[in-house]
Amino acid sequence: MSHVSDIINFNKSFVENKEYETYLTSRYPDKKMLIITCMDTRLVELLPKAMNFKNGDVKIIKNAGAVISQPFGSVMRSVMVALYELDAEEVIVVGHYECGMASLNAEHMINSIKERGVSEEVLNTLENSGIKLTKWLRGFDNIQEGVSQTVNLINKHPLLPPNVPVHGMIIDPATGALELVVDGYK
Repeated sequence: MSHVSDIINFNKSFVENKEYETYLTSRYPDKKMLIITCMDTRLVELLPKAMNFKNGDVKIIKNAGAVISQPFGSVMRSVMVALYELDAEEVIVVGHYECGMASLNAEHMINSIKERGVSEEVLNTLENSGIKLTKWLRGFDNIQEGVSQTVNLINKHPLLPPNVPVHGMIIDPATGALELVVDGYK
């Protein structure tokens, strides 16, 4: 049986037994916060528990490395939607130790892309169109730098409402211990 079949079968029981009732909430975050964090599997349950959040408390955006690299890309658009349409009033960028983005090797990933069946022709077309894959697939040198750069990008965004605090934290993916890197109140 496939993973999708497992999910569909479980979901049928979940809905029939009304297990969803435990998670009912509104679309507006009760704590009026937006969290931008990494998609790392170790953080799925650990991060909300370590930060004392339950379903409905915060908006969470997850991507590789908790990095916003494009000031007018989809992640930043989601930040603006949370702030202007969904009542978020504060932003916390949460990176983590042992992040794969800190050791991301663009050349290795490009080789993996080729091995998985993307043709050299496609890669050349992208390069000739101005998309430099070695730059686009670049990570960061250390997690403090990655968190600080994302906090700075948000803080300098021309559409950021005045007086919105933007914080930066790092979580230990083993213990859940948090370290404040950027205090948005200062």
